[in-house]
Amino acid sequence: MADSNREALTGQGSSMTASTTINKGDSPNGDRSSSVLHQKVIGSRRLSNYWWATVLTLGATGFLLAGISSYLKINLLLVTDPTELVFVPQGLVMGLYGTAGVLLALYLWLMILWDVGGGYNEFNQETGSLKIFRWGFPGKNRRIEIDAPIRDVQAVRLEIKEGLNPKRAVYLRIKGRRDIPLTRVGQPLSLTEIETKGAELARFLQVSLEGL
Repeated sequence: MADSNREALTGQGSSMTASTTINKGDSPNGDRSSSVLHQKVIGSRRLSNYWWATVLTLGATGFLLAGISSYLKINLLLVTDPTELVFVPQGLVMGLYGTAGVLLALYLWLMILWDVGGGYNEFNQETGSLKIFRWGFPGKNRRIEIDAPIRDVQAVRLEIKEGLNPKRAVYLRIKGRRDIPLTRVGQPLSLTEIETKGAELARFLQVSLEGL
């Protein structure tokens, strides 16, 4: 179960963007004591996904209509006249590209609609528990939830790899489980941001920060 949950969390694009500390009140010595750390995770509803889904939809629709226009010899576009194209191979190829693009755009829009990878990380010192929640694809894994006691947390680990395929992620090391990713894998955060988030979480959980 732990392995499947981890694969689902890493396979879905999501990035930790905000955290909120909820205070439970002033302690007897006057210091403010925080009890809950809530980190919102943005999944597929990122601005870049909206951008690419829109661009693909417009571009692929144009190619598909051009292919259809070439076949029917009826101009379905406003900006050009594809009826002058020879259907084989030009119109056919444009139609195939358009179909592939429309399918890819549909996939992106569905990912956005389902908010795959979105969710939150919540650490509650008052109850001594933590919860990692993500939205998955429709089906039995639509809701992905990992619950564990905070006392089992051993460390917060940063994984930073530079190069052509950089990787910057925050992982939670829990006793008896594989490391659980808390940030998106595939779209790395800035070094400053990931170090700040890792240090904030390690300080809140009072565990060591590894990977620096």
